[in-house]
Amino acid sequence: MNYPDLPSAFPVLLHGFMLSFGLIVAIGAQNAFVLRQGLRREHVGSIVLWCAVADALLIAAGVLGMAQALGERPGLARVLAFAGAAFLALYGWQALRRASQRHAMQASAGAGTTRLTQGAALAQAAAFTLLNPHVYLDTLLLVGSIGAQQPAPLRGWFIAGASGASLLWFTALGYGARWLAPWFARPAAWRVLDALIGVTMLVLAAMLLRLGLGG
Repeated sequence: MNYPDLPSAFPVLLHGFMLSFGLIVAIGAQNAFVLRQGLRREHVGSIVLWCAVADALLIAAGVLGMAQALGERPGLARVLAFAGAAFLALYGWQALRRASQRHAMQASAGAGTTRLTQGAALAQAAAFTLLNPHVYLDTLLLVGSIGAQQPAPLRGWFIAGASGASLLWFTALGYGARWLAPWFARPAAWRVLDALIGVTMLVLAAMLLRLGLGG
């Protein structure tokens, strides 16, 4: 099997990066927790590493597991392509809808004044990651099914792109919290970000629809 080099694999790498980044940036409990710990400068490295590694493992499991499932059921690939396109279109529409509203992440909610031990902080990070049903729908099913439809030699690049987006986001969120918090507190900034996410998701939905149609 000939493995493609980076220039030829870059579109797939970028596809994985854009998809993962668009899904992970949405406001949620996990992001709020990482941002809060970054503001308090408590166990940031451990938490960022946990979140990034957990995402990478889930992404790889999703892509490789779905690849086997799709290999055994060729017709399932087209069904998942259409379902994924519909999901991304809905996700993009919701992001564009949020872009027209006023909202901001509340990183300080429930922060308290008690300093967490490293074990307690990691336990909370694990709970926010693994007890969130969306992580399985987004990472294992959606990202996994899209990645599995890439040619076999390119799946590793797709996983690398998607995992890289997760690592970049959590690193920026945890270590850049002191500088990012004022930005996150401005509703206008979230509206701009949601607008970009919405457009990205709609573009990815169109690409996936084209794939399902055999284009």
